[in-house]
Amino acid sequence: MPEPPLLAVRELDAGYGDFQALFGVSIDVERGEAVAVIGANGAGKSTLLKSIAGLVRARRDAITFAGEAIGGKPAYDVAARGIALVPEGRALFASLTVEENLRIGGQLGRPGPWNLQQVYELFPVLRERRNLPSAALSGGQQQMAALGRALMANPQLLLCDEISLGLAPIVVREIYARLPAVLAAGTAVVIVEQDVVQALTAAARVYCLQEGRVALAGRAIDLTREAIAAAYFGV
Repeated sequence: MPEPPLLAVRELDAGYGDFQALFGVSIDVERGEAVAVIGANGAGKSTLLKSIAGLVRARRDAITFAGEAIGGKPAYDVAARGIALVPEGRALFASLTVEENLRIGGQLGRPGPWNLQQVYELFPVLRERRNLPSAALSGGQQQMAALGRALMANPQLLLCDEISLGLAPIVVREIYARLPAVLAAGTAVVIVEQDVVQALTAAARVYCLQEGRVALAGRAIDLTREAIAAAYFGV
């Protein structure tokens, strides 16, 4: 009998108050796999990640992680089970140093490959600036710190919301160059991206959301530009 996916989202409806952002969304993420979720602004990408992370209410059986239904679980419970979110905008604690921000990520005490030493090896600039307040970092360095903080929780699944937002292309490439090391450590990754080219390069499989619904899904190498454009823009 085949092993179930690490993450299974099934017919997920989600939203905010009277506003529904997702309509029957289903995705799978296998262990150690990189999956990209693409789509235009307002497509529902961030809502999907927040639902998985426990920040937006979901039907209990709509989200299954490591064989257990976690829909509607509080965020702290979801994090303790091994899901970490790198939020859009990074959400670092500006008054704390880089190292203090990283240590906060490790407070759960989950066992695994990631610790301060490993994060500093992944992002050497963070070691150099570990005693500076996070607000003193450049945008790219802040994104590295946000990723490092999430990895300190030793997640089985890392959710990354708009890694490239507001960053220069050379910085984005530098950050994405670290992704293979994260995957090699056994962590599965879901990447929400508007940068379609970057998403297709980084991920094995891709889901495209359009107005809160899955408009296209498949292996990155199998999807044509024409199919992606049609799904992305709804034409």
